[in-house]
Amino acid sequence: MRPLVIVPARLESTRLPEKLLLQESGKFLLQHTWEQACKASRPTRVVIATDHERLLQAAESFGAEARMTRVDHASGTDRVAEAARALAAEGETFDLVVNVQGDEPELDPAVIDQLIGLMEDDPEAAMGTLAEPLGDPAEVELSQVVKVVRDRRGRALYFSRAPIPHGGEALRHVGIYAYRPEFLQTFCELEPAPIEQAERLEQLRALWHGHAIQVGVLEGPGARGIDTRADYDAFLKRLG
Repeated sequence: MRPLVIVPARLESTRLPEKLLLQESGKFLLQHTWEQACKASRPTRVVIATDHERLLQAAESFGAEARMTRVDHASGTDRVAEAARALAAEGETFDLVVNVQGDEPELDPAVIDQLIGLMEDDPEAAMGTLAEPLGDPAEVELSQVVKVVRDRRGRALYFSRAPIPHGGEALRHVGIYAYRPEFLQTFCELEPAPIEQAERLEQLRALWHGHAIQVGVLEGPGARGIDTRADYDAFLKRLG
């Protein structure tokens, strides 16, 4: 396969303003994520897709390939789709697009490689993602922790903020996605689904419209994004 990684990078963030430009570690938060993505062995290219000149300049300062996109995208997926279209128009060939969130500086590169392998093993799946076992019963009840239930083939039956399945082993959804290039563009053109709007989970749009999502279970620990100042402080502490 020829997998392409695109990291959507938006300047504004609600709970931690301009978090991708934080650099108390000596590196931009975005740089940490980019460096981790570049360590994956399977992708042929890692590109940052941003909405702001300051992020573009930051990315270029640490040697990343970065591209400007429209500022009015509703989601990171739309930003990734725009960048993928531009690359394809320039003659870049790829058969998988991996969306890596810019605020995951501790992402294990092996997670990217695992997701690519997952899509290789299920060529009929339009998109793929990952999950991990939820060992803490308290986390199962939290609405900010997204759960997923799979069928016998490993494909998603449903994603929810509610504690699902009732009485069974819960899987926490890990927010990294892989798309077939054609489906990525199709996905962004689909009408938002009622269940998507109710749960505030974009991936439910694919299920609502009848598209298969393959879900792999992580072979190692999954990364957690930096959403708040407390998250960032904890990350700095782990760096030492």
